[in-house]
Amino acid sequence: MIEGAPNTAEALRATIVDRYDALSERQRQIARFVLDEPNAFALETVAVIAERCGVQPSAIVRFAKSFGYPGASQMQRLFRDSLLSGQAPGLGERVRHFDEGAGREVLEAFVEGDVQALRNLLCTVDEANLRAAARMIAEVEMVYVVGFRRSFPVASYLAHALQYAGKRAFFVDGMAGRVRQQVQTIGPRDLLIAVSSHPYAEETMQAVAAAAQQGARILSISDSPASPIAASAQLVLPVREAETGSFRSVAASICLVQALVFGFPADPAGEDRLGPELVSPT
Repeated sequence: MIEGAPNTAEALRATIVDRYDALSERQRQIARFVLDEPNAFALETVAVIAERCGVQPSAIVRFAKSFGYPGASQMQRLFRDSLLSGQAPGLGERVRHFDEGAGREVLEAFVEGDVQALRNLLCTVDEANLRAAARMIAEVEMVYVVGFRRSFPVASYLAHALQYAGKRAFFVDGMAGRVRQQVQTIGPRDLLIAVSSHPYAEETMQAVAAAAQQGARILSISDSPASPIAASAQLVLPVREAETGSFRSVAASICLVQALVFGFPADPAGEDRLGPELVSPT
């Protein structure tokens, strides 16, 4: 490995995000796959990765070398090490083999997957960003919340919880295809909280584009810092959900928005209510 190349998966992800805008379109295709599908990148062959990225295998090798690695395998090893250190022992094997009648085994697989996702949340969302997000909520006049498809219940819960906590909040539900109309009054004194993960909902991207054009602040809750809803955001809170079988959970996202609602200060100039026990990784 060339000196100066990132030596952990987390450091590599950060470097990719920093350099993302300067990458070619083909390199961005690979970068998005690395950021969005780190487990697949760790375990699949270069040929399979290339096929899924829509590029030639040689492009994967050149991508790795551009970040200081002799080849693709050295870059993949970082993600394999991260996966092996973080995955619950035996979980993947049980997920692949449980049958319809094994109710308890299915329950254990889902519980363990969500527990791991919740533990990872403490690593991906640091205290400074969580406090910054809470203050963003406190400082604006109105919070608009948008999320569709799998993110719809997360966004709905967040809007309801903010209202219950005394914050003016509007849930952009997109009824009758009226997403643009529902965000047309958003302005510089408002905040849009957008929740989306791959595959990103077109309606959410429309709302983010409209909010950015109208000068509103944007807080993104997404699975990748290179996601389409992250580019215009002043702050991105990354969250990776558990995938058990063919199902992807929302447990970590719900936990994150609960912390946001609990943490925003009633008085932006005063002390917030976010205790260290909510954000400490220990």
